[in-house]
Amino acid sequence: MMKVKGRGNWTSAVGRKLGLPAVFFLCFFFFILGFFASSLVSQDFTNARLRARLLESTNGEEDIAGGGGFGFDLLPSGDTGDDSISSIPFQVLSWRPRVLYFPMFATAEQCETIVSIARSQLQPSRLALRKGETADSTREVRTSSGMFISADEDKTGILDFIDEKIARATMIPRANGEAYNVLRYEVGQKYNSHYDAFNPAEYGPQKSQRIASFLLYLTDVEEGGETMFPYENDNIDLNYDYKQCIGLKIKPRKGDGLLFYSVFTNGTIDPTSLHGSCPVIKGEKWVATKWLRDQEEE
Repeated sequence: MMKVKGRGNWTSAVGRKLGLPAVFFLCFFFFILGFFASSLVSQDFTNARLRARLLESTNGEEDIAGGGGFGFDLLPSGDTGDDSISSIPFQVLSWRPRVLYFPMFATAEQCETIVSIARSQLQPSRLALRKGETADSTREVRTSSGMFISADEDKTGILDFIDEKIARATMIPRANGEAYNVLRYEVGQKYNSHYDAFNPAEYGPQKSQRIASFLLYLTDVEEGGETMFPYENDNIDLNYDYKQCIGLKIKPRKGDGLLFYSVFTNGTIDPTSLHGSCPVIKGEKWVATKWLRDQEEE
């Protein structure tokens, strides 16, 4: 008759074969392994909760009022300051030029409302012309359609909310912002590389200068339509073809924001801020552009 060995007999056999020091070492090893595994799981859970809380505040639905969310103690604010702490997550994509990415800056509903407001008012996009240029000679540089709308003209209040959020993200006063240029790029449409800042030598004297641009992507794009910076990290090529889509490229995603600075801190134009919009290959691209100046807009 076959006998089944009990657990006690098995452990005794292992103990005799390996010896007590080896058994002790194995027990200690598995204890340490279990301890580190539980620590990693706990840390991942904590980080996930933190990321979720940060993303919640980006929708404008929740500020970390009173600083209680992270245990901050508020300081007395000035007359124009805030009595709460808010969080707008961002990622630095580049220092040359200074480019920052803001995930989930606006909700899908906000983006869809802006598109619905703009759709019936679209006109072929225009360019600020340099000396010697004409509308005909620059026709293929920018092939999108668009319209302009300010927060005051938007009866839904969405652009007013976005204006305030951009001011907080950039620390550039709302009064320094131009009206939104809402743009649509269909398949094949693009914007060749260009500068948003105006060089007085090319455009003549300026009352103020565009120092930064904020792009709010209103739709996803299936393929193409990236915002590109061909001179990123000082990769300046004097023979660069302004139609080429190269360098740092950011894919549009509905609700995400992109901020880049066109000038250095001393006010001179940053040559690496050259940028463009790659041709849309599949789908449709909608974006709301807010140009920010160094002085208040009249």
